Amino acid sequence: MRKLALAAALLAPLAAFADPDPADWDAVLEEARGQTVFWNAWGGSTTTNDFIAWAGERVAEEYGVTVEHVKLTDTADAVTRVLAEKQAGQDTGGAIDLIWINGANFAAMKEADLLFGPWAEDLPNWAFVDTEGKTVQTDFTVPTEGLEAPWAMAQVVFIHDTADLPEPLPSMPALLEWAEANPGRFTYPQPPDFLGTTFLKQALIDLLDDPSVLAEPVAEETYDEITEPLWTFLDTLTPLLWREGRAYPQTGPRQLQLINDGEIDLAISFSPGEASTAIANFQLPDTARTFVLEKGTIGNASFVTIPYNSASKAGAMVLANFLMSPEAQLRAQDPEILGYGTVLAMEKLADEDRRGFEMLDLGIATLSPAELGQVQDEPHPSWATRLSEDWQARFGVAE
Repeated sequence: MRKLALAAALLAPLAAFADPDPADWDAVLEEARGQTVFWNAWGGSTTTNDFIAWAGERVAEEYGVTVEHVKLTDTADAVTRVLAEKQAGQDTGGAIDLIWINGANFAAMKEADLLFGPWAEDLPNWAFVDTEGKTVQTDFTVPTEGLEAPWAMAQVVFIHDTADLPEPLPSMPALLEWAEANPGRFTYPQPPDFLGTTFLKQALIDLLDDPSVLAEPVAEETYDEITEPLWTFLDTLTPLLWREGRAYPQTGPRQLQLINDGEIDLAISFSPGEASTAIANFQLPDTARTFVLEKGTIGNASFVTIPYNSASKAGAMVLANFLMSPEAQLRAQDPEILGYGTVLAMEKLADEDRRGFEMLDLGIATLSPAELGQVQDEPHPSWATRLSEDWQARFGVAE
């Protein structure tokens, strides 16, 4: 008996350091209470920052979890921090507990074995997620395998001021033709900003006869041939941009300010509801509207992931689970709050929750799901990295 007691005593400290199991949700909730979650997330939008603050208040009230928003300008900074900790042997007590992530950054962390999990598909609110109609189990073609949880859906739209640009532009060649007739009235964020890089990907997809080639990783033997239409397009477009392509806005919100100031008429967005939200917040004129290209536009999900050495894994799962709740998803879709698309399947919700979404006014500038048309798949993450690097070599300007 003494031997058994000694063994139990020796094992107790090990159990205390065991990772929380999302399948035992009551235990996760108990462990999470009192934890602080350092959520590294893009901080370039006041409305997004306000939503994150609200989510922090709610999980503090409901679950006793404190959320600290670490505002990023580039998600790669968080990836670099976790990698540095791993290289230094800091396998516990990491500085980052949750990261707003997708695409190349997720692929890099997954490849380097920097992620905790799987955990996401064992969260209680995963039961409400639309796994059939939305890309919530792959991230830029990379399987998520339960290593990240979706919390928002996005699709590329173009925001235009109908007072100056009345009709939608159906394609990238049509955008170029319009720019030739209206020089200086369009711009996009400077890559490697994610939205600027998205413009490069969207242009390439629209210009290619068969964009499915972008689902495979970049191959040197075919790269030049595949990307030639993009560089030819940009060679002509760049001097027609705002400030003749000698300067670029650093973020998406800065584009909207340029529209509001009357400097440009057209901007790219990754949120179908952003224009309506900006109108509601007096950041855009009420003549702003959105459109998509005839061949469709890129769509994806925003995810959160937990680093392998997070000090507050239980608290991070509680926050991720809350972000997938009907309450948080409804608030995020409200155009007066964020205007993000929901990751939830309406048929999986309780009647009261479903009615909340059905009654939500998406705003005067938001396209209906039918109007959003075909969703184009994200290219493999290697394309975002390579296109951004090559754009900077060809067209980059000093910040």
